[in-house]
Amino acid sequence: MSNIRGTTIVAVRHNGRVALGGDGQVTAGDQILKSGAQKVRKLADGRILAGFAGSVADALTLFDKFEEKLQRHPGNLSRAAVELAKEWRTDRFLRRLEALLAVADAERLFVISGDGNVIEPDDDVVAVGSGGGYALAAARALKAHSQLDATAIVRAALGIAAEICIYTNDHLTILELPE
Repeated sequence: MSNIRGTTIVAVRHNGRVALGGDGQVTAGDQILKSGAQKVRKLADGRILAGFAGSVADALTLFDKFEEKLQRHPGNLSRAAVELAKEWRTDRFLRRLEALLAVADAERLFVISGDGNVIEPDDDVVAVGSGGGYALAAARALKAHSQLDATAIVRAALGIAAEICIYTNDHLTILELPE
């Protein structure tokens, strides 16, 4: 079971709206273990959206740590993201965790990794996971060349990734921030 993989997470900010979604597939080798996993959630009383790619137990640990950082730095997503990345990289236990986080609030999107990276995209679109590249390309194209809102872009991008990536399915969970 050490080769468990299979996730696509994508987040989009478009026309004042923010949405983040993920598929539900968990794969080990050539078997689908689960098709309806929940890989996205709301944090900080619904003001932050977060999704993960990687080990489930590792990601849940990181969600808890990230919530601690958000409580210490209320309303400051970028500071909480940097503090999580610093602790993740330097803590002997945490640095062994294998996951990526995509996080968003009304103003910013980030990808946070265990090697100390906190990446903010230039175009208000982030994606992680096995199908992340497919979903990222689809979301960028849809954002630039359609009239879809953020939620519809996330749904369509995940659907496109599910058609291409064998580690992504169409059992989607999509969250959005209130206006």
